[in-house]
Amino acid sequence: MTLVRHELKQGRASFLIWTAAIGCLLAICIFLFPEMKGEMDSVNELFASMGSFTQAFGMDRLNFGTLIGFYAVECGNVLGLGGAFYGALCAVGILSKEEKDKTAEFLLTHPVSRKRVMTEKLVAVWLQITAMNIVVYAISVGTVAAVGEAIPWKEIGLLHFAYYLLQIELAGICFGISAFLRRGSAGVGLGIAAMLYFLNLIANIADAAEFLKYITPFGYCEGADIVSNGRLDGVMVAVGAVIGTGGILIAYRKYTRKDIR
Repeated sequence: MTLVRHELKQGRASFLIWTAAIGCLLAICIFLFPEMKGEMDSVNELFASMGSFTQAFGMDRLNFGTLIGFYAVECGNVLGLGGAFYGALCAVGILSKEEKDKTAEFLLTHPVSRKRVMTEKLVAVWLQITAMNIVVYAISVGTVAAVGEAIPWKEIGLLHFAYYLLQIELAGICFGISAFLRRGSAGVGLGIAAMLYFLNLIANIADAAEFLKYITPFGYCEGADIVSNGRLDGVMVAVGAVIGTGGILIAYRKYTRKDIR
């Protein structure tokens, strides 16, 4: 597990920055809720008259006067985008950086198979994403308790679990892409995460584009659906698992046969 420790050490600064940024933004949003709670009736009326914009974020099906309604939209967007960007960045350069930094000839000449190298790098990505989510979840729950609100354990747990699955799926997709790159590109990972986010907005607005929810992992992270149904959409989660796993399998197939420069 030497390579796992090495990757975790290299990614420590990124982990601390992204975890602190996401955790702090979530805490700020939650601390704002008690101050805004009394004005939520007028906010609900305002959002109800905004048409497609309201549908895009699922605000037409949530009550902003409740903590979980406020949390699902405001904190959900922070955790969704921030977590998606972090998951993509963790994986998109994890394989290609060996060629970019010209360390491939040192690493791959050791008596370690390429499959083992890839597996340890994949484990490192999973550990970073998992650790980030545990810390952020603890910050969120602690902040809700600090403002004196009752903690909706089930709904918050489901929301965080959905975004955790989203990050794992995105990491799998970007891990597959990393096997094809020769120069790690953060822009590729960020672009994919942003594109999938906007695909979900389009699916929420246009009925004809609803099928896009089965393509983007943001489809099963829809806060309004989770709060209303009290569960995740099993079909969407299964499709996402297949897509993420497919990305990982493609990475193994490509990288084990790749001509490393």
